[in-house]
Amino acid sequence: MKPSTLLLALIASHFVPQSALSAEAPAATRTAGADNFYRSASVKGERVSFRNQYQMEVVGTLYRPQALTHGGRAPAVVVGHPMGAVKEQSSQLYAQKLAEQGFVTLAIDLSFWGESAGTPRHLVSPEIYSDDVSAAVDFLSTQSFVDPQRIGGLGICGSGSFVISAAKIDPRIKAIATVSMYDMGAAARQGLNHAQSLEQRRQMIKAATDQRLVEFNGGPAVHVPGTVNKLEADASEVQREFFDFYRTSRGAYTAEGERSDLTTQPLFSSLVKFVNFYPFNDIETISPRPMLFISGDHAHSREFSEDAYRRAGQPKELYWVKDAGHVDLYDRTDLIPFARLATFFQQGLAGK
Repeated sequence: MKPSTLLLALIASHFVPQSALSAEAPAATRTAGADNFYRSASVKGERVSFRNQYQMEVVGTLYRPQALTHGGRAPAVVVGHPMGAVKEQSSQLYAQKLAEQGFVTLAIDLSFWGESAGTPRHLVSPEIYSDDVSAAVDFLSTQSFVDPQRIGGLGICGSGSFVISAAKIDPRIKAIATVSMYDMGAAARQGLNHAQSLEQRRQMIKAATDQRLVEFNGGPAVHVPGTVNKLEADASEVQREFFDFYRTSRGAYTAEGERSDLTTQPLFSSLVKFVNFYPFNDIETISPRPMLFISGDHAHSREFSEDAYRRAGQPKELYWVKDAGHVDLYDRTDLIPFARLATFFQQGLAGK
């Protein structure tokens, strides 16, 4: 039995990104300063692949700074994309900007997404996502041009929670930054601003486990929620915000072998795995490694950065970007504080 339309609407209201069941060709958009598909004139990327501890292939784009001397070893940063996105959406922009500042960077596709392995596609597995970050550290540590003692992690949106989860049990990640972070566990359990009740959560879990049995018996998969494919007149501001990035020329991207209308739409039957995901538990044990939480002061997701900052040990910083929303920090180069990020990693990966 498929989950009801009412329940899907409920999930869409309380989980990120928002959901729709109908599709429509995306409209073009032009947001001031947006440059998701930025291509640096001074650094070039190369496709690389490696295996995580589950022996699944993880694919990424590796960037090296132009000034890296032969035989030299540079600090490195793993960059994770927003939940349900691919490395070509936001994370490659950040990776190039940091590479321009002297870092080796690696933007990865999380398992089950983009070019990385994993079936069924778009499966939710926070444990494997977190291991992908550590696998990227494994890969970087073996490169002759990387200093294995100076590797950091940067997570955008949902990947912020995966990088934190990885760092708690991987001391090789020496500095951790997040941008527009989502705690994917809290988002699944209670929704934005605690708007989802326990009874609503139970309804979601019941529908997801019913759908799991359908798929076990050979029935069709359901991918939900995801960014809306069609904006209705009463679409929420959050829906409109994600649509403007994922469903327009601003940030829409379809990886080879992927269906464009499934971008940011996880496998519904696996969605409940986030309910058991508590990335901020024991976050204080990451200390004394530094942590930087960046959020727009108008971001609908700001509660997650505030919560992580409150729980984290020292040294830590909560950096507010004035007049910025959640998605603004995906690609608006006029707002993203790249200089602050570069300084943070320069200091945090100084190797002292």
